[in-house]
Amino acid sequence: MEYIAGTAGALLLLAVLSSILRTLVVPRGLYSMLVFRLWWLLRRLLRLTTPRGDYEAIDRAQTWLAPLMLIGMLASWLTGALLGFGLLLFALSSLTWTTAFREAGSSLFTLGFASGARWKLSVLDFFAAATGPVLIALQIAYLPTLYAAYNRREVEVTLLQARAGEPSWGPEILARQWLVDTETALPELYRAWERLASDMGESHSTYPVLLTFRSPRPYRSWLVGLVAVMDAAALQLALDPKSAPPEARLVLRAGFSALRDIARAVRAPFEEDPAPNAPIRLTYAEFDAAVAVLDSTGFRAERTPRRHGPTSGAGGSTTRPSPMNCAAAATPYRPCGPAPATSRRPRSRRAARWTAARTTHRRASDLHERP
Repeated sequence: MEYIAGTAGALLLLAVLSSILRTLVVPRGLYSMLVFRLWWLLRRLLRLTTPRGDYEAIDRAQTWLAPLMLIGMLASWLTGALLGFGLLLFALSSLTWTTAFREAGSSLFTLGFASGARWKLSVLDFFAAATGPVLIALQIAYLPTLYAAYNRREVEVTLLQARAGEPSWGPEILARQWLVDTETALPELYRAWERLASDMGESHSTYPVLLTFRSPRPYRSWLVGLVAVMDAAALQLALDPKSAPPEARLVLRAGFSALRDIARAVRAPFEEDPAPNAPIRLTYAEFDAAVAVLDSTGFRAERTPRRHGPTSGAGGSTTRPSPMNCAAAATPYRPCGPAPATSRRPRSRRAARWTAARTTHRRASDLHERP
């Protein structure tokens, strides 16, 4: 029994140490099963508190995910260390289970009320006494890094509200610039979000717990904001490639790279090298509504969307090239999906923005919380 307890204690301490190093120390975004399983559990427990399932209620509940994650990680590591040292103390001495765990807790939390004069156990007591304070210090030092990255992210997301609305929508960015004749400010916006995308790709893949930090407002999201800026750049490149600034291509590339880095960190599946004619979710009706919004604001498009039916890809699946793929390839835009028999214009720009942006926000929220 002592051998089993000793082996289990040593393995448990190694698992805890590995999780701490992967999460707090190594700047590489390494996967920690303990942290991600805790993320999965807490997220689902919070979802149980919102039986109605409406987005506002889910957002209020998921706001608590970030602080619970930070507290849960520290509690999990301390509990694992307590169990590991307790099992080792039991295996290397004649102490009872109760006494072994009592002495492990006394040493781990530097209380010192339950230690003996035994040499072998004193060594373990010293290691346990060093583990507790070092672990807590690492967690405390971890917080400024997280909140600094969160602050940089949310400043740009808040600034985007005046340009893209709430929730953010790519065509709204272009529409508002053309309405007030400030389209010359787009290169600066693209540069700011290119830098932010690179920043988020590094920080959110290195510290994936940042994905649990939600924006202060329900319909603000760094992910939806990034997608909106990328959509605006793709639309401008697809419809008016000659006057589109070079920063549009750069922000598209930075956004792709950042989202791929984050997806790798959380092990979310994605296509490494998608074909230009691969199936997408964007429909012709959605693209037509976006073009209608731009037309109503005086957007000067060099190209007009040409309507045609979908082509059949491998396996008979419908292929609908997206503005992003076509813009990146510098080819004329081919609209997504079959052209409707009667093209319906949106009742208003606000209605079109809310219909499309709320759909995008719900789709993107899964990665926002994904373990």
